[in-house]
Amino acid sequence: MNSKLKTTLIATLALISSFTVNAQEEALIYGKLTTIDGDSYTGQIRWGKEEAIWTDIFNGNKEDNENYRYLSRDERNDLRDDRRRGNRWNGWNISWNSDYETTHEFQARFGDIAKLEIQRRSEVKLTLRNGETVYIEDGSNDFNTEIHIMDDELGKTSFRWSRVEMIEFMETPGNLREKMGDPLYGTVEFYGGEYTGFIQWDHDERLSEDILDGDTRDGDVKIEFGKLASIERDRGGSNIVTQSGREMYLRGSNDVNGENRGIIVTTDFGRVDIPWREFKKVTFKDAPKNAISYGSFSNMKKLSGTVETNDGETLSGDIIYDLDEAYTFEMLQGKDDDVEYIIAMGNIKSISPKNYDYSTVELKNGTELLLGDARDVNEDNDGVLVFAGNGDPKYIRWDDIKKITFN
Repeated sequence: MNSKLKTTLIATLALISSFTVNAQEEALIYGKLTTIDGDSYTGQIRWGKEEAIWTDIFNGNKEDNENYRYLSRDERNDLRDDRRRGNRWNGWNISWNSDYETTHEFQARFGDIAKLEIQRRSEVKLTLRNGETVYIEDGSNDFNTEIHIMDDELGKTSFRWSRVEMIEFMETPGNLREKMGDPLYGTVEFYGGEYTGFIQWDHDERLSEDILDGDTRDGDVKIEFGKLASIERDRGGSNIVTQSGREMYLRGSNDVNGENRGIIVTTDFGRVDIPWREFKKVTFKDAPKNAISYGSFSNMKKLSGTVETNDGETLSGDIIYDLDEAYTFEMLQGKDDDVEYIIAMGNIKSISPKNYDYSTVELKNGTELLLGDARDVNEDNDGVLVFAGNGDPKYIRWDDIKKITFN
């Protein structure tokens, strides 16, 4: 082989290797951070010690809900009475933010957000990918936290919440010069089956450079997740296999024992949060090329479909679910036993209330789930609005709904 051909072959193999290694990079959160002094930094972003990929969720509380204005006085009174009955404990009534309104949680994937502007310590203004703006109040550890950015030129820099004015999210380059690690991806086996997708270990570790900590017979071990092939729960600890094939048994930390907060798998339809007692094993592997990117979240639409009532009435049009969720990016939350699901409304085909506690949720990929233990799928749901014509919408109470089928 002549030297010129050999050089070309080596360069080609290096390029292919680079594409393979960096296939997951487009899943990383990326954007420009501007400080209150007007300085800007651009690169991979990590929110506190947690959120790092586009499917991670920004949480808070909605400041207000104008949808209650569509309810009549009698309908509002009925909601008030339902809340008083539903929130009685040992003879005491627990009130919410008014006689009939309840506080609604806001959840959006980072990929659904175009821009985030910090108004004050406990409030942000979000501009969504469809151009709409919404004000969100503090309701989680996503507020008043440090924000880390791997600036393309300066490297990793951390910013206090009070120093940040605005973050503009943008498409992640396919070959980052500087990064904090690749997203974790693999297959998680549990007693209810298995799911494959992006992984959050112990609700915390998400990147290949994050550390798994545990004790062996010989002492404390700290291993980068990117060097692991599998983790399997075993008695009071876990069996670990590295990429090189080395095996060890670890215990003594919440990464590998019963103090683990759970393993979240982000699949093609949503997030599945598996508690440690249900977990069996995770096998890590490379994510498929172009598995997820910022561009994957650009198709926001209003919820629409058909609502069938128990009285045989059928209404079709735009839908506001639980007097709150109006767009396909918004989330439905519920549990199947101890396994929690958070599903984008755009991935749901139908919802059928079964009793006061549970609903059957059919996904567009054909999966059927029986979910409960959350207001989205039980009697705490505020009902739906259906915009069936040009006038005001029709309000349908939750206990009057037979089935909702989304377009």
